[in-house]
Amino acid sequence: MNSAELKNRVRELRAEGRSPKEIARTLGVSPSVVAPLVRAVAAEGSAAAGEPEVAGCWINVGWSTGLTVDPARGWADEKPSAEGLDGRVSVLVARRHTWDRMTVCGYLADVYCTGVKDLIGPDVIDDRQLSRFREYFFSDYLGWQEAPIELAQHLVFGAVDYARAMDLEPFETFDSASHVLGTWEGGPSAITFGRDGKPYYVPGPDDESRKIVRILERKLGPSGFDSAVG
Repeated sequence: MNSAELKNRVRELRAEGRSPKEIARTLGVSPSVVAPLVRAVAAEGSAAAGEPEVAGCWINVGWSTGLTVDPARGWADEKPSAEGLDGRVSVLVARRHTWDRMTVCGYLADVYCTGVKDLIGPDVIDDRQLSRFREYFFSDYLGWQEAPIELAQHLVFGAVDYARAMDLEPFETFDSASHVLGTWEGGPSAITFGRDGKPYYVPGPDDESRKIVRILERKLGPSGFDSAVG
């Protein structure tokens, strides 16, 4: 089927509540083909409804460690990363609905390899709750800084696309929570992912690490990535 027909089928299957992985399996294509179509369909809905304004966007300091970022973007990193957290980037986005209520969602991304590992939200809270939550969300880091929503999109969506190109899927509810980031027109991202440009896998506490290593070996070959798996 052509691209328009494929997008229509994705739209139909999303309306049935199918996940991107299920859609890819049904259509017989890879998840990396389905992912931008799912985002495009979601963007259509957001545009029709009108995206709520961004009330705030924040990212941990040290977010750029090991990454290459297009200097023309002017995205500054204010401090080095905390010890042991290289490659772990947390992004918090808030969109306002009324003068005292907003939707917030926090995304935790492994920008060296596996993409979005976890998220918190989306939740509807007020300004006072946001202040407390932000302190909690970034408590493992040396601090947080304000960021343009475009940086958040390039980091989070870009990391997901990077991982999907290696057959690694994001956290299971990412696609239903990605609307808080807003509409992103797609890659290529202005950020080069991986540690100094090469995939580097560090197992997380809930990972099936051996399975992930097997996927990486099949996709990239034994020398195509680095790993902290013993």
